[in-house]
Amino acid sequence: MNTIEFWKMSGSGNDFILIDNREGVVAEAEMGRLVERVCRRRESVGADGVIFVVPSNRYDFAWRFFNADGGEVEMCGNGGRCVSRFAHLKGITGPRMTFETLAGPVSAEVSGRTVKVLMPRPKGLTLDVAIDRLPGWERADFVNTGVPHVVVRVEDLERHPVVEHGRAVRYHAHFAPAGTNANFMQVLGRHSVRLRTYERGVEDETLACGTGAIASAITAAARGEVASPVEVTTRGGEILTIHFERQGDVFERVWLEGNTAVIYRATLDAEAL
Repeated sequence: MNTIEFWKMSGSGNDFILIDNREGVVAEAEMGRLVERVCRRRESVGADGVIFVVPSNRYDFAWRFFNADGGEVEMCGNGGRCVSRFAHLKGITGPRMTFETLAGPVSAEVSGRTVKVLMPRPKGLTLDVAIDRLPGWERADFVNTGVPHVVVRVEDLERHPVVEHGRAVRYHAHFAPAGTNANFMQVLGRHSVRLRTYERGVEDETLACGTGAIASAITAAARGEVASPVEVTTRGGEILTIHFERQGDVFERVWLEGNTAVIYRATLDAEAL
């Protein structure tokens, strides 16, 4: 394998490896294996996922998004914000763009380090999803915000066993075979919540999750507890802002806004795999 140029970026605590793959430097058949190896922390670069920018016949570009376990998934909100700034900084697009994902086209606006992405319309909203409650739960709701999310309202977010309960939800038979992400939420006010997330594919708690932040805002809004815009404080301490419009039980024009950071730009050597 020749060396591969990549960027390391962070979106509110989610970290990603980004590769401009428009010229096919990484073969499609090798993507999953490369992701699984290069995302190992302490042994390789380490990341929550890898984003490949590839050509699109309809939009500014397309992406292939892979979680750290090497599995490709439809959408990632913070990854979407990072790839948008990456594409702008590399001159692939201007500050406004639309890119292709497995969840549908995603539009974005870049303003310095701040990026807003217009997410796919949430679907499958279900309040009081039919799974048994675990200790410390007040309720559990479900919504698909590009990927599936359960949102659990809990009594004590700081002390809650997020990894233990998150794993139980992620692998619950109700969501088989694909599984789900698991979020644990505390509502702070009319425009503010706190959130911790166990991410499917990372198989651990992460410092932030964009689609999970959207899920927390949507489910709380469906219960009349919050209204747009909603500031979601992540485990990493950063704030993601969710904007949306609501018509009855339908939520649309959902924007995810937050900061991004370029950590470094480097080349990946074969020894990292």
